[in-house]
Amino acid sequence: MRVMDKLKFLYEADVPEAHRFRYALLVFDIVTILFIVVSSFLPHSKFVQGIDIVIGLIVLADFSARLAISPTPWKDLLHPTTVADVAAIVSFLAPIVGEGIGFLRILRTVRLLHTYQLLVRLRADSPFFRRNEELIIATVNLSVFIFIMTGFVYETQRWTNEKMGNYIDALYFTMAALTTTGFGDITLTGTLGHLLSVIIMIFGVTLFLRLVQVLLRPNKVRHPCPVCGLQRHDRDAVHCKACGTILNIPDEGAV
Repeated sequence: MRVMDKLKFLYEADVPEAHRFRYALLVFDIVTILFIVVSSFLPHSKFVQGIDIVIGLIVLADFSARLAISPTPWKDLLHPTTVADVAAIVSFLAPIVGEGIGFLRILRTVRLLHTYQLLVRLRADSPFFRRNEELIIATVNLSVFIFIMTGFVYETQRWTNEKMGNYIDALYFTMAALTTTGFGDITLTGTLGHLLSVIIMIFGVTLFLRLVQVLLRPNKVRHPCPVCGLQRHDRDAVHCKACGTILNIPDEGAV
């Protein structure tokens, strides 16, 4: 019972120690992503396998702790981020359970900015994040999509496509498909390759247009109107444009 209380404290408490722990988990996720990219350039060795297993065990411990303290564990098992974690755990432990599924480790990226009450904490801690939340989220979503698709392209094509020499080649193709440039010097082969190309073009362009939309939209602040609930207002707004209620938007001071 003491262990469960400690886990709930670390994952849910609103105190500096718990905040540091959750930020440390975010740093671990980012380092894991960097390792996935860097390891694609390294020869398959016992050392790399060992790091894979260590990361897999840490992810497994994190996954088990969150599931243990959840009031609805069976419901959580069906959540997309949970499914992504399970796939990542199995793939990182691939040297134990078998090769051929290592590419699933890239699904670990779907947790970025979507867990550990991170958005709430960043809003409280960072004025920069509060001012640019939509832009940051749109950028992260597009970046995560690019990273995931690049990983799928690389891992599914490198064994059969002679033009797919390393991760950079896969990133180059992904960006060319995303922007519909289509240079044609690298193309994906087989039915799966063609399907990946279609997914990149459809979903990638959608996310890219969302980012452009956020960039071109007038800069506003998120502050719910106490009467009508309108979320977005001009930074210097005194009254809600929808209902006229006087607003009290916090002023963070001159930068």
